[in-house]
Amino acid sequence: MLGESPVWCAGRETLYWVDVRGPTLFDLDGSQWQLPELVGGVAIADDGRLVLAMKSGLFLFDVDSAALTRHAVCDPPELDNRMNEAKCDRLGRLWVGTMRDFGTATTGSLYRVSHGVAMPILRGITIPNGQCFSPDDRTFYFADTAEGCIRMYDFTDGELHDERTLIGAGALPGRPDGATVDAEGFLWSARYGGGGIARLDPAGRVERFLKLPVTQVTSVMFGGADLCTLYVTTSRQRMSDEALAQEPLAGALLAIDAGVQGLPEPRYAI
Repeated sequence: MLGESPVWCAGRETLYWVDVRGPTLFDLDGSQWQLPELVGGVAIADDGRLVLAMKSGLFLFDVDSAALTRHAVCDPPELDNRMNEAKCDRLGRLWVGTMRDFGTATTGSLYRVSHGVAMPILRGITIPNGQCFSPDDRTFYFADTAEGCIRMYDFTDGELHDERTLIGAGALPGRPDGATVDAEGFLWSARYGGGGIARLDPAGRVERFLKLPVTQVTSVMFGGADLCTLYVTTSRQRMSDEALAQEPLAGALLAIDAGVQGLPEPRYAI
């Protein structure tokens, strides 16, 4: 229904991703795990477990035993937010967003989580998405999908400085959703409602736009043994029967030979 947050696990040579609405965790081997809460993100911990960003907080998940252990709480429960999108920096800190479900209020935040301690970094967010890092770890990219632009920040010692706009709202089809950065330092932005993926250079110039047979493109991640396969999650959420008939692949996981190599995904330091 709402595919999200693909992450490549080199240790197990598989991709994990989630259906937020399932709520379900999947891998490429055909396994799936039903979860007790909405799940908006997945990352990999340094002990091999997964970090699941769920409605009530962060949980560690053992795929072999299916053991689920609470790890951290970000927003207080009275906000009635859920978590969305989770990525690690190269020092093992997790950057995860919170939001009101369906993006109906500016009650969300972006958190930096280190060893189970959550620190709010940005407030007043509607739909947190697209957090990722330049190859040298000196630039942080982020989008509030409701704004429509992609932000960029100088990134030093886990802090964000000098906010500016990589590309403005309306410059590309759709709105920015999940994102990743390739080995050449280009950002790949999934365009929700825009039917494709944009590849942007660090100055915000559009190097290419990959048109896809689905409208609601939610996130991207490089994987495979050589990190040259671009995996793409999509959504069929809120689509009419007529629209679904026109887009039979809506909600599918897609794989593209991008002709470009990605970067190894950092792990979360428990």
